[in-house]
Amino acid sequence: MTPRTVLTIAGSDSGGGAGIQADLKVFAALGAYGTSVVTAVTAQNTRGVDAVLPLPPPTVTDQLESVLVDFSVRAVKTGMLGSPGVADVVAVAAREGRLPRLVVDPVLVATSGHRLGAVAVVERLLPYAQVATPNRAEAAALTGGRVETVEEMVAAATALTAGGPEYVVVTGGDAEGDEAAVDVLHGAGGTTLLRAARVPTRHNHGTGCSFSAAVTVRLALGDAVPVAVAAAKEYVTRALIGARDWELGAGPGPLDHFSWSV
Repeated sequence: MTPRTVLTIAGSDSGGGAGIQADLKVFAALGAYGTSVVTAVTAQNTRGVDAVLPLPPPTVTDQLESVLVDFSVRAVKTGMLGSPGVADVVAVAAREGRLPRLVVDPVLVATSGHRLGAVAVVERLLPYAQVATPNRAEAAALTGGRVETVEEMVAAATALTAGGPEYVVVTGGDAEGDEAAVDVLHGAGGTTLLRAARVPTRHNHGTGCSFSAAVTVRLALGDAVPVAVAAAKEYVTRALIGARDWELGAGPGPLDHFSWSV
């Protein structure tokens, strides 16, 4: 069978753990054919982000047009957009209905703490998203409120759906403690809490990218959003378990995207 085509619009991670590189790994691992539009080039590794070079909006437009005129893209995800101009390019394509089943991962801060985006940039895309996948810090930045507890995650997800996305998943894997990692999914069907055992590991670089990429593939394969989100959470949990004993880099390392160690 011809694989379903999916598209990632995001920044490049030279360390390979997040961004375009992580997205393409997830797409391949879950059986989709991945295409890409690079929005920015970063110099980074497990220690952190050393430099960021946003690409000019016309260059992003050229890449996007090349993909969309030749491939039948079934689902799209966005990550780091790089600049307001690039966000406008993507928003226009979304408004025109050219980015089906759009998953918006509002990449604002890297795992290392380096700021990679602005709230105003992400907000350009939220009205066109089928699913938005902020972590707690990103949800707080987008709502302007505190998002720490599960109750606050529910409130944030509810508030963000009012801004356009059909569904919002506020992920809680970054919370501290030994309790289960809880994600909050909110949409037309109400609110669902998804729980998984927390995986003790330093290899958690790119979890947000990998989660949103997995949601994108599952949507392309025909899953309803709640099913896609649950499957993506299971996938990321397996990838965390697989990489927990790896020795790659000195800081937060990548996930086991292909289940090499599971």
